[in-house]
Amino acid sequence: MAAETRTPPSAWIDAGLLALAAGGPGAVRVEALAKALGVTKGSFYGHFPDRNALLEEMLSAWERRSTDLLFETVDREGGDARAKIRRAGLLSSERLLPIDLAIRDWARREPAVAERLRRVDNQRMDYLRSLMREIFADEDEVEARCLLAFSLLIGKHFMAADHGGRSRDEVTELAGSLILGGMPGHDS
Repeated sequence: MAAETRTPPSAWIDAGLLALAAGGPGAVRVEALAKALGVTKGSFYGHFPDRNALLEEMLSAWERRSTDLLFETVDREGGDARAKIRRAGLLSSERLLPIDLAIRDWARREPAVAERLRRVDNQRMDYLRSLMREIFADEDEVEARCLLAFSLLIGKHFMAADHGGRSRDEVTELAGSLILGGMPGHDS
């Protein structure tokens, strides 16, 4: 008789993060996740004692992906500080943003999640500061540019404004260039 293939904890965590991004913490339900994974609810309990344990593991996975793994990927691919800042923003938008936005919303109602978010944001800002210091010498300027860059990454998704015939991506690229000390086609 062949051994039964078990659904690894990482599959439950990934499915939970997708559900969180789609519908918030209320959408992270064991039965719905089991159905999405094509397994029984019982297989969940082989890895997690309860839903709260899964939620905690999901937050830990998001934290690792949003900090250490992100920074390692950016650094491994190399380039100067401006290239690394752009890459970090792009990777954050592509891989993490839907989950990140759901966690930000969740943190408004849950103090423990808010504390985790604060820790992640502080690590991200520290990494961004280290890169900005390679470009700018003045600490006040570094801090202001970091705040603008981080606000742009998160805040642009909450805006509904038009951009005078430009796309959101075009304006984001222009704003990023300004934050990093220049404009495309202009001397910095």
